[in-house]
Amino acid sequence: MMALNRYRLRHLAEDGHRSANLVEALLKRPDRLIGLILLGNNLVNIFAASLATVIAMRLLGEIGLAVAPILLTVVILIFAEVAPKTLAALYPERIAFPAAYILTPLGKMLYPFVWIINKVANALLSLLKVNVENMEETPLTREELRTVVIEAGAMIPRRHQKMLISILDLENITIDEIMVPRAEIDGINLSDTPAEIVKALGHAQHTRLPVYRDNIDNILGILHVRNIPRLLTSQDKGDLLIETLESSVNEPYFAPLGTPMHTQLMNFQRQKRRIGFVVDEYGNIQGLVTLEDILEEIVGDFTTDLQHFSQDIHPQEDGSHIIDGSATLRDINRQIKLQLPVDGPKTLNGLILEHLQSIPEPGTSLRIGNVSLTITQAVDNAVKKIRVEIIENDESQDELQALN
Repeated sequence: MMALNRYRLRHLAEDGHRSANLVEALLKRPDRLIGLILLGNNLVNIFAASLATVIAMRLLGEIGLAVAPILLTVVILIFAEVAPKTLAALYPERIAFPAAYILTPLGKMLYPFVWIINKVANALLSLLKVNVENMEETPLTREELRTVVIEAGAMIPRRHQKMLISILDLENITIDEIMVPRAEIDGINLSDTPAEIVKALGHAQHTRLPVYRDNIDNILGILHVRNIPRLLTSQDKGDLLIETLESSVNEPYFAPLGTPMHTQLMNFQRQKRRIGFVVDEYGNIQGLVTLEDILEEIVGDFTTDLQHFSQDIHPQEDGSHIIDGSATLRDINRQIKLQLPVDGPKTLNGLILEHLQSIPEPGTSLRIGNVSLTITQAVDNAVKKIRVEIIENDESQDELQALN
């Protein structure tokens, strides 16, 4: 009874399984169930001891008083305790469900005796400050639920397991870990010439484009790609194109830096939005986050190409990868199966600068865990390109090395 999986039991009971309903009713008051089982158990054991003593005395005389307890202890331990209880622990449903049909009526018949036993036992426990009425199950924590999903094994398809775990991890991830950095936001600058604007519209690769004036902090709104054909008809009208653009944009939506992803997902749903600009405490735009970015954290990249990599990651023939410094660590870990730390800097450039405490020169190498990073291109304020290689079976080096 006690070894049953309570969540499976509840599921079976809700599906109308009669045995599961009986067992669940018994387990609602485990003190009464234990009292009932122990009442019968001790009654049988004591009766068996008395009977064995009488038989031993008649067969062996007074020496039987010494022999009977020894033999009976062995018999009870093997046949009434260890063997059956081990079997019941291994196959709880096979034992508990049929037993429920016996224990339920037996509990009603012996209720007065069980009630008296429980009252006395509960009174003794209350002296020890134990509240026997507080028997509600402790709900599973997020980490415990994560363990349940992982240990489900073949019962849940591998892909579904990853999705469930990703959902549980949303609370630990903030939008600034997945956002498109400010420097990489593609949009339409109304300060450009009409010809440049038309060219940008014609080469648009996204369904929604930010529209701003001078710089991204002066954001005017979001332009949907379905409006582009109508705008392109105004390409020779100059000022009319600008006016049409301004009137065609939707109001921008802003999200605070550091917002947990599960919160942002709910905000997108509540606001009926698909794209938001991430702003810091001063109101400056730091990046851009989309609904697709969050969904990809749950279901994976929206692509059927198993060899697909983001535009920041470039696989090489020798098995290494050339990666842009602006690539996020989460994307790198997910796409090339690394375990770079994500609890600090969010980009590969930030991770390297944190470890070296300076802007490295091209040719500088460092090692983080089993990953070798070699800077191939750097400028005055950032690392631009890095060659990333996995080091196999090399435990002789320190976790982090910096070599010039």
